Amino acid sequence: MNDLSEREEEPERPVEVDGTAYLFKALGKIIKVLRERAGLQQKELAALVHVGEDLVSSIERGVRTPQPDFLENVDRALGAGGVLIAAVPDVKEALKRARTRHPDWFRKFADAEAGSVALHYYGVQAIPGLLQTEAYARALFRHRRPVLDEETIEKRVADRLARQVILDRWPAPTFSFVLEQSVLLRPTGGKDVHRAQLRRLLDVGSLRTVQLQVMPLDRDEHPALDSAFTLLRPKGRNEVAYTESYGHANLITDPEQVRVYSERYGIIRAQALTPHESLALIEKMLGER
Repeated sequence: MNDLSEREEEPERPVEVDGTAYLFKALGKIIKVLRERAGLQQKELAALVHVGEDLVSSIERGVRTPQPDFLENVDRALGAGGVLIAAVPDVKEALKRARTRHPDWFRKFADAEAGSVALHYYGVQAIPGLLQTEAYARALFRHRRPVLDEETIEKRVADRLARQVILDRWPAPTFSFVLEQSVLLRPTGGKDVHRAQLRRLLDVGSLRTVQLQVMPLDRDEHPALDSAFTLLRPKGRNEVAYTESYGHANLITDPEQVRVYSERYGIIRAQALTPHESLALIEKMLGER
């Protein structure tokens, strides 16, 4: 979907408004020092704590938020003697405050997304924010117009990646993504960024909690070519829909309107490639088959 964080209508909160970003950056630096002292590469640490190398790299650089269970696992894996575990209570409090990092016009959606038990995304123009690599997200913000200053770009990249912690949550929500094939063909950020983004899709699409599908270009029927949309089911609440077009964002709660989007999504999934076929297509694009 087109991420709300690309809009300019309302002023944004400064990235360091409550100091939480400083805490996360400091923890990232500490983890890096501990890892290097242990003589481990990022890939090796990732394997020990059963996460992706990209996650370890992003946390060490302070662009993704370390979750409490991640800190506990890393502490044990690196023999840190409780140094990282001691920070867990402060991290939990910081995570509560960090939820207010988004601007007012985006906060309702961000809160609904973070607390959902089921999330379904249809992407027609760009890779959804939850699936973006750091480099892909930075390319989107760097190339947009009007031009953003470097501080704003870095803040928006950090805010977007911070939302991806929901992919690491357990028990995990139910995720599904349907992406137009044209989105996968666009080499946003250049060849290297594009290939890394496709690999990211393979990694996430291989998770047991995620179903990733591609809508191929050769389909001669399509129920929703007008815009991207998202369906969310917040815990204990009815399903809601979210849409965005240039200059307008809408979180839809009316049951009848939500039903329309739900039906569209069902038809889209039926017409798209299966998850297995979709991953095979991405592998083929990468030349790995």
